[in-house]
Amino acid sequence: MKNGARERLGLNHQVLQIFSGLFSANFKHQHPFQESSNSTYVQLQETNKADDGDYERIVSPLEECDIFTGEWVFDNGSSHPLYKEDDCEFLTDMVTCLKNGRPESLYQKWRWQPRDCSLPKFEANLLLEKLRGKRLMFVGDSINLNQMLSMVCMVQSIIPPEKKSFSYASYTTVFKMKDYNATLEFYWAPFLVESNVDPPTMRYGTVVPVVKLESISKHGDNWKNVDYLIFNTYIWWRYPTMKALNGATDSVDVDQNVAYERALKSWAKWVEENVDSNRTSVFFSSMSPTHMKRSDWNNTNRIKCWNETSPFPNISRIDVGTNRQLFTTTVNVIQSMKIPLHFFNITRLSEYRKDAHTSIYAAPGGKLLTQEQKSDPARYADCLDWCLPGLPDTWNELLFALIIYRT
Repeated sequence: MKNGARERLGLNHQVLQIFSGLFSANFKHQHPFQESSNSTYVQLQETNKADDGDYERIVSPLEECDIFTGEWVFDNGSSHPLYKEDDCEFLTDMVTCLKNGRPESLYQKWRWQPRDCSLPKFEANLLLEKLRGKRLMFVGDSINLNQMLSMVCMVQSIIPPEKKSFSYASYTTVFKMKDYNATLEFYWAPFLVESNVDPPTMRYGTVVPVVKLESISKHGDNWKNVDYLIFNTYIWWRYPTMKALNGATDSVDVDQNVAYERALKSWAKWVEENVDSNRTSVFFSSMSPTHMKRSDWNNTNRIKCWNETSPFPNISRIDVGTNRQLFTTTVNVIQSMKIPLHFFNITRLSEYRKDAHTSIYAAPGGKLLTQEQKSDPARYADCLDWCLPGLPDTWNELLFALIIYRT
C-alpha cells in the first residue's frame, strides 16, 4: 500500500500492527499438519453431434452443478486477474507479492473451470445490488481476512472514493459502501470459540493457544444481525494435542480432533440458536491447505512452496498433508445441523495451488523480509497465506455464484 493511501485511510502504526498480526501469527508456526462464460448457467453434456461435428450444448440451472469439482486452466487473456495490485489501495504488504519482489505473475492467470458447467462472470455491480442494505461478514483466521480483502478489491473500483471507507479495530475490519448502505466485514476468531490468542497483542504466535471449547457468546454477539456469514477455522489447529481451559485458570491437554469437534459443536449450537435462516445465509469454508513438505509432491529440488510457479497437474489424487480427520469432522457436524448451511468446499481445488502462496514475498509482522531472510526459504517461506490477486479471488468467484444464484 502506498504512503498516500495509508494517510487517506488513517492507518496509524498501532492499527497496522493489529492487521499484520493476523497474518504473522500463523507465519511463525508453520508446522506441517498431521475460460469463464458470460452466461449465468451452462451445463455441458455429450449428446448427439450436430451437423458441424460439435457436441450440442445443454442448458440447465447452475444449481445442479458442483462448482467445486473441476480443473485449473491457464488464462493468458484479459479475464484474470480480476484486478491489479496497484489498483487496490486496500491491500497491504502482507499479500502484495509482485510489489514485494516476486519475479513472475503466472499465479494470477489461472482460472477455475468446473467440470460440468461454467462459472458466471463476476460482476461487481450485481453483487453490490444483492448486498444493498446488508452486511456480509467473514469470521475466522487470517485466511478469511485474505478472502475479505480479495472481495473488497473485486468490488471497490466501481465505488467513488468519497463513497467508500475502510477501518480496522481490534477484532473487526470493515469496508463500508455508502451508496449501497452495505458492508464487507471481517471478524477475528481463529478458533471460532474464545481463546487466549484472540486479543491483538497475543496473535503473533509467541504463546501456546489455550482454547475455551464451550465459550463462544463473546464472539457470537458480534455476528448477530448479519445477512451473510462465512466461517472458517483450521490453521491454528496445528498441534496433536490442544490446551483447553479447565476452570478459571487451569488448562488440560485434549486430543486435537476431540477439541476441534467440541469447538465446532459449540459453534453449530450458537448458529442454530441465534441465526434466522430466513434472513441470514451461513457458509462454512473447508480447510485452506498448506504446502510445507516438498516430499508431498515428490519434488526434492524445491524448498516448501518456494519457487513454485505452476499448480499441480490436474490429477485425481493429491496429498499435501491436509488433516482429513478434521475435514471429516467438519462434514459430520455440518450435516447434523438443523438449519440450512452452505459447505464452501475449497480444499481440493486449493490443494492444486502450490504456486499461489506468499512464500518469501510476504511481510511477517508488517515488515518485508531482508535479502538474508529471503535466501533461507526453508525457515522464512510462508506456505500458508496467499498472494493477492490470486487464489482467494477464485474463492470469491465461487462465493459470488452461490450468493447470486443459490441464496
